[in-house]
Amino acid sequence: MDDAGCPVDDSSTAERYPRYLSLFASGELEERARQAAELLHRCELCGRRCQADRSKSNHKAGCRTGMRARVASFGPHHGEESPLTGRRGSGTIFFSYCNLNCLYCQNYDISQLGSGRDVTDIELAAFMIQVQESGCHNINLVSPTHVVPQILSALIVAIESGLRLPIVYNTGGYDSLVTLQLLDGIVDIYMPDMKYSDAKVGKDLSGIAEYPTINQQAVKEMHRQVGDLVLDGNGIAVSGLLVRHLVLPGNLAGTDLTASFLANQISANTYVNVMDQYRPCYKASELNQYPELSKRVTTAEYQHSLKQMMDAGLERFDDRVRFVRFLSF
Repeated sequence: MDDAGCPVDDSSTAERYPRYLSLFASGELEERARQAAELLHRCELCGRRCQADRSKSNHKAGCRTGMRARVASFGPHHGEESPLTGRRGSGTIFFSYCNLNCLYCQNYDISQLGSGRDVTDIELAAFMIQVQESGCHNINLVSPTHVVPQILSALIVAIESGLRLPIVYNTGGYDSLVTLQLLDGIVDIYMPDMKYSDAKVGKDLSGIAEYPTINQQAVKEMHRQVGDLVLDGNGIAVSGLLVRHLVLPGNLAGTDLTASFLANQISANTYVNVMDQYRPCYKASELNQYPELSKRVTTAEYQHSLKQMMDAGLERFDDRVRFVRFLSF
């Protein structure tokens, strides 16, 4: 443990992650990629399990994505959580479109409007290598759920070209167990959102069904695979679960129930980023049913949500959250 109570990996570099290298060497990664590609014929990659045939170039599912992944941007990102960013940045690849339809999305130009361009698997692999060559600590796949088959195909090409960075799966948390089981042994760091504790709120605000049930099942499976977040001697994440929770006005996110779930059903040692950056975006100000979304989260609301997390027994927070806690309590 380090001074903040975080597990530290003191193993040699050769013994550490990424986990996918052994699967590649055994041929299992190629088999997983084949199985993932089969899912495109009757898609069940996310919680929607829409069964769309995405193998037809002219047919796109609810995620508005067909056979090729669309990428909005890629490169070093210094605004991610501290264990991911370090000094050299997190190597983010932002995928366009999303399996959610959040009416307040701050990146709606990417997630809803589809800013970006379709890429081949070879191009996607090249992005991974370029990110590695820029010195980033990891490959951070942002909104990857709907393009897992394309990612796995590209990963094989990237490994053959020398990829050796840990994989971060940065998801909205509405992932099917089928997809997550294919990723077992491939993803090093899972970073899911836990958006809502109320299914109706999830339906109204993100256009999906039973978000809490599907999200909690997904988070349990992620933790089963990788455990609590582990850092290296420099404070950089090498494996484990990191949960994001965006505080919404009027406690629409249901912070208290999310905190209880994490502390009691996952681990009191779960690393959490309690985020305060909500602001009205996209269609938020048009939602007459939820007028509170037309305003930013207040300092009092955020501090109350953070206290709920701590009262539940959670202790590991991102550095920015620890700073707020020091000022507030």
